Amino acid sequence: MLSFIETETPPTKVFFPAFQLQICGELFAPESGSPNRKGAAVVISHPMTGVKEQTSTKYAKLLSTAGFYALVFDAGYQGESSGEPRGLEDPHQRVEDIKAAVSYLTTLSGRVDAQRIGLLGICASGGYASYATQSDSRIKCLATVSAACVGRMTRNGSVHPYVKENPQAIATALEAAGQWRANAAKNPTSKPDAPVMFETDPSKVDEDSDSFFRDAAAYYGTKRGKHERSTHKVPPQSYDLMISYDSFNFQHLIAPRPLLMIAGSTAQTLHYSKTAIDGARQPKELFVISGKNHFDLYDDLRESGPKVVDFFISGLD
Repeated sequence: MLSFIETETPPTKVFFPAFQLQICGELFAPESGSPNRKGAAVVISHPMTGVKEQTSTKYAKLLSTAGFYALVFDAGYQGESSGEPRGLEDPHQRVEDIKAAVSYLTTLSGRVDAQRIGLLGICASGGYASYATQSDSRIKCLATVSAACVGRMTRNGSVHPYVKENPQAIATALEAAGQWRANAAKNPTSKPDAPVMFETDPSKVDEDSDSFFRDAAAYYGTKRGKHERSTHKVPPQSYDLMISYDSFNFQHLIAPRPLLMIAGSTAQTLHYSKTAIDGARQPKELFVISGKNHFDLYDDLRESGPKVVDFFISGLD
């Protein structure tokens, strides 16, 4: 199955509204000769600071060769989608983007079956996709890869499992957000360049750096995941949008729809999937891939890919 990951048919560029923004996506149709999935489709949502052309497209190509429609898109404020300031990470916009993508698929009468729409969220979108599924019954099943919650990350000041909610991290984040907003109010015509969230040049990340950011640079700073529109610049006003957000508080509301969460055994973020699965109800599955870190599963689909395909085959049958 994975040998067919290089699709023959190029995707179709599409646009749809989400709140007041225009979202840019690409729709992959089932590959010629692939199994008939009766119009089943999967929305795929990308990681924080990512764009649709990276890991989302890899999973979309795989799903299209398995007979699914697959819709990837750039989040609002990011990639080819509209929105200012560029790079803003707004959890509620991200969730609305996902729901808007589902709405777009329901308009494709004669191609997509509106009763057979699934969702795949990667990294932060594993959290956003969980939140969206909790409150949108049109989503019939949910899979996540390397899921994370940006709210917990911001409140803790880290993604590591041994770091708990940190009052100083919260205070620092809110101070940075407040200062950025105040400066914007004083200079409404200026468009200051947002700071990068992490270094992507592997040569500038030494062995003493946080292991998560070393792994990030190995993906985003090399041909594995480098893309010109993935700048990793995040305006600090994002932080006060994230600070009170939580992806998994109502994970039990996904049931009785199927839930699959995939994570690497060495991923610093594995604890998010474990906690989310603990809070969910059946049917649910945590699938841990031995020896893989958070970013490995962005482009190494040897184990995660077949698992995702099988999940959507059964979940959207």
